[in-house]
Amino acid sequence: MSDTNSIADLGPLNRARQQRAWYFTDWAASAFQTTVAGVLFAPYLISIAENDVGESGHLDILGLSISPGALPSYVITLSTVLSALVYPLIGAIADRTARKPDLLVGFAWAGAIATAMLFFLEGDNWLFGSLVFIFANLCAGAAVVISDSILPLISEESERDRVSSIGWAYGYAGGGLLLAVNFLVVTFHDSLGMSTELAVRLSMLSAAVWWAAFMVIPWMRIKRHPPVDVAEVDGGLLTRSFGQLWATLKDLRNYPTALSFLVAYLFFNDGIQTVIASASTFGIEELDFAEGTVLGTYLLVQFVAMFGAIGFGRAANRYGAKRVILAGLVGWMAIVTVALGIPSGALLPFLALGVAIGIVLGGTQALARSYFSLFIPRGKEGEYFSLYHAMDRGTSWFGTLTFGLVYQLTDSYRPAIFALIVFFVVGGLLLLRVDTERGIREAGNTRPAVI
Repeated sequence: MSDTNSIADLGPLNRARQQRAWYFTDWAASAFQTTVAGVLFAPYLISIAENDVGESGHLDILGLSISPGALPSYVITLSTVLSALVYPLIGAIADRTARKPDLLVGFAWAGAIATAMLFFLEGDNWLFGSLVFIFANLCAGAAVVISDSILPLISEESERDRVSSIGWAYGYAGGGLLLAVNFLVVTFHDSLGMSTELAVRLSMLSAAVWWAAFMVIPWMRIKRHPPVDVAEVDGGLLTRSFGQLWATLKDLRNYPTALSFLVAYLFFNDGIQTVIASASTFGIEELDFAEGTVLGTYLLVQFVAMFGAIGFGRAANRYGAKRVILAGLVGWMAIVTVALGIPSGALLPFLALGVAIGIVLGGTQALARSYFSLFIPRGKEGEYFSLYHAMDRGTSWFGTLTFGLVYQLTDSYRPAIFALIVFFVVGGLLLLRVDTERGIREAGNTRPAVI
């Protein structure tokens, strides 16, 4: 065997090592997504805002009368609109440097520091909490853009569904493990000698520490891959990054399948993200469950989603990612329909709904990530994944805004969550029109055995 062949044979081993390190990006970041963004922040912000309402029972924000119950939806809406403006630039910068792992950990640590500041959210200072959360959420999304752009660098096309699904499973395992601890802290806060408020604040602080600590693993173990096929633009890093962003936007017309999928994705992912962001509010405010019960249900979702992501990955290996994503969207339609009629205080139906969410949650998002990667031309991973996240976040305010407005008009979270069905229907219909094989050819990538 020649030396060249010996070196080439190390490729799968090297990829596997980097993949194992990459899985910990999801493991680390899920602490913020579950404990903070998914469960504790929205209800806690509502309780803080209720301490500052006037006789009308509403907040006065720039002359607008805002219900405290709708405030988290508006905060997330503002965050997503800002992210749509920022992420394309971040993706362009990432594609022009070999230091993607350094950018990844930099944004993660900045987000973790902001999350740690939520420990000081007390009294009626809802504005402080809102601004800090917006910054933390922006940093979390920026880290996800860079993490996703690393996926095509450490895996071949035939490996993407498996690697992406295992990454999501790691995320649910890590986020679920910390959530289990926080569930005990919040549930048994009296026995621990602390108030509910202190238990919630300590839980959010623990998410910040977890996020920052475990992000060291991918930072240390993922190779620095040199940039390739970047646009030739003069100037410094910032100038060249804007230049590549413009070049990629112009070049996107040469990849119509990628654009078609992005449009479909921004609809169905908008619905998914809004359900995730609003689930705890729905359980606590509409169904009258205690925070500990909602935390326990969210923990169940995490556990089920870990196996759901792996199961969806295996199904994609047999039936193709597109078919499995479509099946997942049908599941989401059923979930928001069932949520419309769940009786208040009915625990078993609420737990069953959590199991259903867990089954489809990780699988649809993991496969969407790996499916889109097939349409990305080499060397533009960061740029295209920034568009992937910017397009969904740039319009995902439709989901949170729809949820908030329907609640404002009906004073009920039931019709608000059911209204999200339109996002799954439209997204699914658009996904049906995506030609997978054509998209792979357009990008110059290798066709997997099953598409």
